[in-house]
Amino acid sequence: MVTLKKGARITGADRNKLAAELRKSYDKGKSIRELADQHGRSYGFVHRVLSESGVTLRGRGGATRTKAKAK
Repeated sequence: MVTLKKGARITGADRNKLAAELRKSYDKGKSIRELADQHGRSYGFVHRVLSESGVTLRGRGGATRTKAKAK
């Protein structure tokens, strides 16, 4: 895992390395919130890095709202 100082600006090779690591974990099923906690970064930062690296983000979980069937 890439270790970076909290709040430090991440650019260049470090950002590319972090993006690859985040992408691999996200593709294995980890949530953005889990990744943010694990790396000590914000949800928005992780979301942005994943989006920049071309990841197709999953939809939000939970129950969907549907109309009740008429009997």
